[in-house]
Amino acid sequence: MSYYVGIDIGSSTTKVAVINDENIMGHKVAPTGVHCEETAQQILDNLLQDLGLQQDDIQGVTSTGYGRRLVKFASSTISEITANVKGATWYGTQAGLTVRTVINIGGQDSKVIGLDDDGVTKNFSMNDKCAAGTGRFLETLCRILEINVTELGETSLQSKVPIRINSTCAVFAESEVISLLARRKTKADIAAGAHYAIAKRIGRMIKRVGVNDTVFFDGGPALNGGLKKALEDELVTDLYVPPSVPQVTTAVGAALIAREEKLYGHTLEAETS
Repeated sequence: MSYYVGIDIGSSTTKVAVINDENIMGHKVAPTGVHCEETAQQILDNLLQDLGLQQDDIQGVTSTGYGRRLVKFASSTISEITANVKGATWYGTQAGLTVRTVINIGGQDSKVIGLDDDGVTKNFSMNDKCAAGTGRFLETLCRILEINVTELGETSLQSKVPIRINSTCAVFAESEVISLLARRKTKADIAAGAHYAIAKRIGRMIKRVGVNDTVFFDGGPALNGGLKKALEDELVTDLYVPPSVPQVTTAVGAALIAREEKLYGHTLEAETS
C-alpha cells in the first residue's frame, strides 16, 4: 500500500493529512509557531506513529499554504487555492455533491472560489490584507466576551436580536464590542451581530464570484454553527461543511495532488503557484 502526505501551513495552524490509494488515513492540526518546517515535521512524525507507518512508507509529500516553500522535505508545492479546490471537490464527491463554490475562512484571510462545470477554478476573491472577518477576528471577539472559541457559535445561536456590528476589523471592533458590553448588551446578541457582519463581508466577496450550488464551507470557523447560519441567511442557500475536521480540507487536497503526481507525473488539475 502506498501513502501520501499533504501539509497545509497556515498563519495560525498547520494541518497534515495522510492518505493511501483509496482513503484518508488520518490528520492532525497544531499551532504553526515560529519555525513552521519543524512544526510540520513534528506533526507528521506524530501522525505516522499513530498510524503505525514509517517515513519510507510515504511516496510523496506536497506542501501548501503561506509557508509551503519553507518545507524543504516536501517533494512538491502547490497553491492553497488549487489544494483547497482539490480537497473540496473530493469531499463533495464522497457526499454525492457537485461543489461549485468554496468559502474558506482561515486565521488571517478569507477566500471565495468559483468552479466551472469540470470542478476547475474559474475565478476567486480573496481578503488577505487584514484580519477583518477572519478567524483572528473571532479569536479577538472571544477574548473580549470571555468565552471559549468553541462556545462562540452556540452562544450566538441563543441571540434574540443580533446587534449590528459596524466593523469586522479586529482593531476597531474591539472598542465597539467593549462599548456594547458596557451598555449591558448580551454576549449572545453581540456574537450573533459579529457573525452577521462577517457574513455580509463574505457576501460582498461572493458577489464578484457568484453563488452556485453546492456551496462548500471549510476552514476552522466552519466549525462555528452560528457563523454557518449567518452565512446561509446572507446568501440564502445551504452550506455544506465537510465531516470530521473542516480545517484539513486543503491538506487533504495537497495529499491528493501528491498522489496524482506520483501516479501520473503531474496533477490532473491546472496549477496556480
